Parts: sequence; C-alpha cells; structure tokens
Amino acid sequence: MKVPFLDLQLQHQPLRAEVLAALAETYDATRFCLGKDVEDFEKGFSTTFGHTRTLGMNSGTSPLHIASICGGFGPGDEIITTPFTFASSCWGISYVGAKPVFVDIDADTWCISPEAIAQAITPKTKGIVVVHIFGQPARMDEIMALAKQHKLFVVEDCAQAVGATYRGAPVGAMGDCGTFSFYPTKNLGACGEGGALVSKHTAVMEQAYLLRVHGSPKRYTHTEVGFNFRMDGFQGAILNIKLKHIAKWTERRRAIAAKYRAGIKRADVQLPVVPSYGESVWHQFTLLHPRRDELRVHLEKCGVGTEIIYPGPMHRQPCYAELGYAVGSLPVAEKASATCLSLPIFPELTDEQVDHVIQSINAF
Repeated sequence: MKVPFLDLQLQHQPLRAEVLAALAETYDATRFCLGKDVEDFEKGFSTTFGHTRTLGMNSGTSPLHIASICGGFGPGDEIITTPFTFASSCWGISYVGAKPVFVDIDADTWCISPEAIAQAITPKTKGIVVVHIFGQPARMDEIMALAKQHKLFVVEDCAQAVGATYRGAPVGAMGDCGTFSFYPTKNLGACGEGGALVSKHTAVMEQAYLLRVHGSPKRYTHTEVGFNFRMDGFQGAILNIKLKHIAKWTERRRAIAAKYRAGIKRADVQLPVVPSYGESVWHQFTLLHPRRDELRVHLEKCGVGTEIIYPGPMHRQPCYAELGYAVGSLPVAEKASATCLSLPIFPELTDEQVDHVIQSINAF
C-alpha cells in the first residue's frame, strides 16, 4: 500500500470547480491586490478563529517582519526564541538588526521552554518569539507572566497552528501579536504564498496596516518607510473557500493523530503528547526514534512517505554561526532534530492507510 507524506491534489480536486469560479469572478472584477476577496477573508478568518481583526499579507514571513518592527526590536536588542522551527521564525528578528537568543525546548511538546526563557533574560532582552510548533500550543500562561514581569513584547508564530487553542483561547491572541502562514502545505493553505497578522492592540494593527502598503495612510502619502506585503486577490478568493472546510479538516487530523497515538506500540518511540492545557491542530505528527534514519528507510520500503522536520536546529545553522552556539548547547532541541520523523497526517488519508503506517512502524 502506498501512503504519501502529502498529496495536495486530494484536497484541491473536490474544490476545483468552486475555486475556478471564484478566481474567474476575481479576474473579471480585476481585484488583484487586496480588495474585496482579501477583505472578506480577513473578516472570515477573524470570525472563525476569534480574532478582533486580521490583516492578510503576501506570505507567512512578512507578518513576522512587521511584528518585529511593531515590537520596537532593533540593533542591540536580544529576542528570545526557539531553535526548533523553520528559519522564517527567526528572520523578522534578523531583518531589523536584533539578535536572536536561542533557548531550549520542552522535551514533550517541543515548544519553547518557559524555564529556559527565564534563564536567558538580560537587560538587553526586548521580546520573545514563541512558535506553536507542529500545531501544538506553547505554555502561554508562563510565557506571558515572564513577559509582563520584564516588559517584553511577545510574538506568537502560529504558522503551523491555525485553529489551535490554549485554555480555550485562540493561538495568536495571547501575545502582543500573532502571525500565520498560508503556504500551500499548511492546514489552511493558499494556492501560492499568503499570511496574516493579528493583534489585540489597536496601535499594533494600525502600524501593521501602514507597513503592509508602503507606509501609506492614503495614496502618495507615506508616514513611514513601509513594504509591499499585500495579499493578492486570487489567494483571498481561494482562502475564502477553504476557510469553510477547515473545521472538518482539523477534526480529521485530530482523529488520525489519535489513531497513531493509540496504535503505535513501541517502547523506543517517543510520541507527541496531548497537553491538558490546549488543543493541537496536528500540522505534523512527529515522533522521535533513536534509529530515525533506519526507520525512515524501513517505512519507505513499506510504501510510507515521511519527512524530517527539522534536521538542523537554527542555533547550529551557518547563517547564525557567529552567535557561537556549540554542539550540545541546547541538548533537547538537538536531540529532537537528530531523531525526529514526521508521518503522513493530511485529512484525506483513509483509515486503511493510517493503519498501514501504524503496522509498518510496529513491524520495524
């Protein structure tokens, strides 16, 4: 039996007629940059996930960049973040000239550790970039308590966590701002690039609104140096359609994760946990195994696709070599990168395929 790691065609084909009709409408109305389709998506996203206001953008990286500006990050500032993430989580920090300070992660959720954050705070610390990795919410109560105590600006990177909650609150709503990605492989994916920023602070949203479009409150007036981070109308139109399906897709992801957690019976496998404080949306189902590479070869022979997400932690990437993190400096993150393996978990998987993955792992 073949079980691909991901097959986007299985999601897109049933939506094809509706999506093409929406694109034709957008095309005929020439709503190419922002416009009604994006505005409708922003309102729908806010309503669906419980945010006051949403700003659609051209990628998941752009809102991280804007968040760093809104947080006042700059040269000489230290921003604490996780090394176990995709690189763009760190780019906003570097784009504004601040220094990323990498700290270790929790051994069960693989999200940033509040205890490690507390140990890393210095007089130069200006903020924290939290990543809700693989759709799993981080321990926000403890993180926000530290932020309040030390007057730190908190960015929630929710690129993999659209729809996840922490004690009933949507991720992205607890920090000073939240950022989202709609890259095609995400739980809510565009047909191209896309992203969004949310914030509970009016001042942050107003500044982000200006920065998104050339720092311009009205045409040909520029109150600050801004960017061209507009979401295009076609992506807004597509995301409007997909937004109607995200609840059932998330429910299916959770069902698949439950099957994996119940069915994989190996003492040498560390499975992802389900924390009592929140609900994951299972962007990835990632396990740890000491013989990860051998297990991956075995699964490939069984017809099961896998990915290694992420094989190299950010504190050991060449672009941050000057920060001086030695091997072993962040052992939990390094162990996760050395032993992690992500299994198929897209909503269109059949129960038979999931069972085949489980049986293949148990037979290793």
